[in-house]
Amino acid sequence: MLDFIYYPVSWILWVWHKVFGSFLGADNGFAWALSVMFLVFTLRAILYVPFVKQVRTTRQMQELQPQIKALQKKYANDRQRMALEMQKLQKEHGFNPLMGCLPVLLQAPVFIGLFHVLRSFNRTGEGFGQLGMSVEENANTANYAFSAADVQSFLDARLFGAPIAAAMTTPPAQLAAYGEPIPTIWTIAVVAVPLMIIASVATHFNSRASVARQSEAAAANPQAAIMNKLSLWVFPLGVLVGGPFLMIAILLYWVSNNIWTYAQQHLVFRRIDAEEEEKKAKALERRAENAPKPGAKPIAGKKAKGAAQAKAADSSTASDEVDVTETSKSAAPGAKPKPGAKPQANRGKNTKRKR
Repeated sequence: MLDFIYYPVSWILWVWHKVFGSFLGADNGFAWALSVMFLVFTLRAILYVPFVKQVRTTRQMQELQPQIKALQKKYANDRQRMALEMQKLQKEHGFNPLMGCLPVLLQAPVFIGLFHVLRSFNRTGEGFGQLGMSVEENANTANYAFSAADVQSFLDARLFGAPIAAAMTTPPAQLAAYGEPIPTIWTIAVVAVPLMIIASVATHFNSRASVARQSEAAAANPQAAIMNKLSLWVFPLGVLVGGPFLMIAILLYWVSNNIWTYAQQHLVFRRIDAEEEEKKAKALERRAENAPKPGAKPIAGKKAKGAAQAKAADSSTASDEVDVTETSKSAAPGAKPKPGAKPQANRGKNTKRKR
């Protein structure tokens, strides 16, 4: 039913196993562990752009919280009008609520696909694919992109002596099928328990980083407060409680996913913070350029227009005075006209009046 998810996940895991198996050995536990980790890194890299959009959407939603609350208060008795006004507000600011949950919606089928593909390597008990199939029978069964030989390689792979296909709750009868030396619950616990603790602590700190970046208004929301408590304490505790039921390969997925999340959060948040600081700096520069100089009185409206007209009139008057002065100088008695200059009509009249 979900083969369109299972096959891509299986092919990515197959490629990484071929890469690491080429120099570590196909049956090497570290080759399979690194393959699982880089499968997670590959899938998370594909989802990087939606994650950045999710962060920007969350920031934008926090900035719009005062306006959203105002609309909710204003149209508390008119749900239809409130919905219209909310859509109008979102359209004006280019806000898309779907981007806030898109990465989560995309990660869910990816995790389901990974979980199913890894569990399909081990179909030796209840809840693991074909019920009642032994390890020997499973080793001769292909698994999506993996051949029967690849499945056998996965079942033989061990990490510090523990089969990566086994869990702490795997029945002893099934552990005996993994061959010599026969693993025990303690052999598996030596590897599984540290992975569980790392995954739980990483989940807590990732949640703490997200909560710390919430605005005061968002953190004060009762629903947000409940979700914050769940993500800070309940989810990490769930990793510890559910860890014994998960095979080591799944625990490796959980650890590598938290490592990627921790690094990605700090990288993206730092980048967005730098962009916001740059925007603020540019806004301050524009404000400084448009501000009046120190000591200068601001001129606005008609005063500015009148001052400009007066200045133009003064310059025109000064120009006329210069022309008159030049004319009077040229018209003075005994003054010789400049070469090529036209005789002035008033010159004779002024001479007659003097006589």
